[in-house]
Amino acid sequence: MLKKRILLKIGSNTLTKDTDHISRGKIEDIGRQIAALKDQYEFIIVSSGAIAAAKQFVKLEHNGEEINVKQALASIGQPHLMRIFQENFRELGLFTSQCLLSYSDFEKEGSKINIKNTINVLVANNFIPIINENDTVATDEIKFGDNDKLAGLTAALLAADILIIATNTDGIYTKVSLASNTPKTITSVSDLDELSQEIGDSKSTHGTGGMQSKIDAATIAKNAGIETWITNGLADNFIIDAIENKSVFTKIKA
Repeated sequence: MLKKRILLKIGSNTLTKDTDHISRGKIEDIGRQIAALKDQYEFIIVSSGAIAAAKQFVKLEHNGEEINVKQALASIGQPHLMRIFQENFRELGLFTSQCLLSYSDFEKEGSKINIKNTINVLVANNFIPIINENDTVATDEIKFGDNDKLAGLTAALLAADILIIATNTDGIYTKVSLASNTPKTITSVSDLDELSQEIGDSKSTHGTGGMQSKIDAATIAKNAGIETWITNGLADNFIIDAIENKSVFTKIKA
């Protein structure tokens, strides 16, 4: 039986559970769900959180532009983040691998073929690729979108069946409901222009993405025939609950 392929994008707010520290409990929750679903689904993860991981250990002096300090923090935090994933997943019988990509990789045909072939070999051998932007040489993720666009591009390249973007809301809320402070989720939508009219321009606490960057990712996925789900990653069991339709989230149809 062919497994369905899920590209799971985890934002910084999900990984920290809206605190200042990477949550081992949240990473364990994600691993536990992947372990429970591994007979029917294969997972590729795009994970933010390297900068948040570094901030737990160091405070760098601002000896340079802020963007360079953030790149330095990402360099320090990335191995810590991978270690936390590796330790928690290994206890659940899951194996992980690290892939650092930059947007320029998606502009070169040779690089795209290498990414696709390498990740397909990893997945075929039951390794879960954990992808992040190579922040020490590229600044797009730091500046522009908390890995949302990277997730969309990767989902398209790897022909995922579903792109799940885990954030800290129950999907995308209607503008009217937010104005009255009674958030109501848009549960199903196919018109992305219409959806764009519903969102504000606020950014997340730790990350750099707002809902617009998630819609941009969903646009890339939709153009590749991939459905996007925007779910509340702060909730326990959020992947399984979304698959079983037990939670409220936004489904952007392909």
